[in-house]
Amino acid sequence: MKSLAELEQLRNKTLAKINLRKEDNTAIRVVVGMATCGIAAGARPVMKALMDEIEKRNIANCTVTQTGCIGVCRLEPIVEVYLPGSDEKITYVKMDAEKAVKIVNDTIVNGKVVNEYTIGASEMK
Repeated sequence: MKSLAELEQLRNKTLAKINLRKEDNTAIRVVVGMATCGIAAGARPVMKALMDEIEKRNIANCTVTQTGCIGVCRLEPIVEVYLPGSDEKITYVKMDAEKAVKIVNDTIVNGKVVNEYTIGASEMK
């Protein structure tokens, strides 16, 4: 940064990206629980696998973000998927890198829930 004007320009560019994401009803949002509990359970390789597969498939309308504790530590790593046009999120639990790739293929690409990985299926066991 050489000037305050450059900083202001960078700020405006970043805010525009953030606002675009908020207004985009066609975007898929994937959230990975990355608190201490999630990281200890293996959330980093899960997040990496999600990002790598999304990049490999060149999926432009999907963002992967991280959050703190989702609140069900015994089921970590947890991944939440928000699909466009749906008021509900899909919560996947006890994830690993292999399951993450399946989530990209089945849920993000084809819009199908992988029921056996969901929190509901986990609670039925």
